[in-house]
Amino acid sequence: MTYAYSMDDAVQVANQAAADIEAWLWGKSETISVVNVENDPDYQRRDIDLIWTTHNGETLIEIKGDRWNKTRNLFFETHSNLERNTPGCFMYTEANWLFYYFVSTRQLYKLPMPKTREWFLITIRRFRERSTTTPVGNGYYTTVGRLVPITTVMMEVAGVKMVQL
Repeated sequence: MTYAYSMDDAVQVANQAAADIEAWLWGKSETISVVNVENDPDYQRRDIDLIWTTHNGETLIEIKGDRWNKTRNLFFETHSNLERNTPGCFMYTEANWLFYYFVSTRQLYKLPMPKTREWFLITIRRFRERSTTTPVGNGYYTTVGRLVPITTVMMEVAGVKMVQL
């Protein structure tokens, strides 16, 4: 099954997710700084969106914004652009944490990386594959991933936490 999204929709969700998470991090007493590096090419290559500095040091964060929380699944992106054989962010992020955020309900799932990815690669065949298409110019690109039940991740990966923002 394939769904279609516009690039504007995706950007709007990503921007809202980043803004909400940055505000939440700034509100934490241990926060020294929060730096958004989404537009920095060096961090883009490593798929890192935020650098959160606390008294314990720096934490590298990848943000995944999502609007479809009714399915109770997380979408782990395996290919960001199937036509160009580009791996999905979930497969290569160098972040310490993947912050998976549902913008409509303001539910944040904090997934430790690379532990979550290692678990996923071992169990990938258990999860349904889905794809979405995004129009660009006169064409489109296809994003592919797996639908992973939130309860499964929370039960099987140590350290996963849910926070209501």
